[in-house]
Amino acid sequence: MAHPQIAVFARLAKGGEAPRRLIYGQATRLSRTMHDIRYNEVRDEIYVGNPFAQAILTFRGDTDAQQAPIRIIQGPKTRLSGSDTLEVDTVNNELLIPQGNEVLVFPVAANGDVAPLRILKGGPTMGWRAGGGIAVDPVHNVLITDGTIHGRSRPGGDNPYRNDRDAIHIFDRLANGEVKPLRSIWGQQTGIYGIRQIAMQPNGGWIVVAQITDGGVPVPEGTFVGVWSINDSGNVPPRWRIDGKASNIMLKPRGVALNPTHKELLVSDMRLNAVLTFSFPEIF
Repeated sequence: MAHPQIAVFARLAKGGEAPRRLIYGQATRLSRTMHDIRYNEVRDEIYVGNPFAQAILTFRGDTDAQQAPIRIIQGPKTRLSGSDTLEVDTVNNELLIPQGNEVLVFPVAANGDVAPLRILKGGPTMGWRAGGGIAVDPVHNVLITDGTIHGRSRPGGDNPYRNDRDAIHIFDRLANGEVKPLRSIWGQQTGIYGIRQIAMQPNGGWIVVAQITDGGVPVPEGTFVGVWSINDSGNVPPRWRIDGKASNIMLKPRGVALNPTHKELLVSDMRLNAVLTFSFPEIF
């Protein structure tokens, strides 16, 4: 039985060190499935989805133990339907939630049964479908989501894993309604077969992607963390790449996050049950 909780560690924690704080218990309304957690340093808030309750939970940054969320986005007007990934735009004060063929955008302070500010829609007529990874670049005003391409052969060969998250889509940040991407990155040279999470380094316009290949395999082949530019398009390899096997430790990367202050890349590995920290000054 899963024990839903959010663990908060010191930045320099290593090995089996204990967390500084734990957020857990019935009052928190956390679910056993949490595939994305975001922190807003401007408002000192934590955001996480509860896909079973079709809700987005907001906690104070210093929440500890069995404290309830301070806000909950939930209800039929929200259009939420099981999404558990999200992004926070700390510059424009927005939350972005991808689900199916949509990306829902809410005010960061939204609470209760509220309608989205904007809904970016994909589908066969638009040539793309959203996956689950989401990131925003408020410096260059673009939104990035993973997904797939409708009705087109994969450049350089078919996708042997038949995954629906083998492309990176780049949109105008304010895109609303049925909109085609400004650009898409996909094809055999990208090495992408199954994206799990995306992070942005907006000052350089760098897109950082965790490529897991196949989530159903304990230790899949071809996993890596790759970096592309927001100006890249088509069947292009990453500008930088940390290979799973070549790293001598990374087996199944799922989450990615950046620490600009210390020029670090953080990767959560779902096979190791670990958080790995890499020095990565090249993208800062």
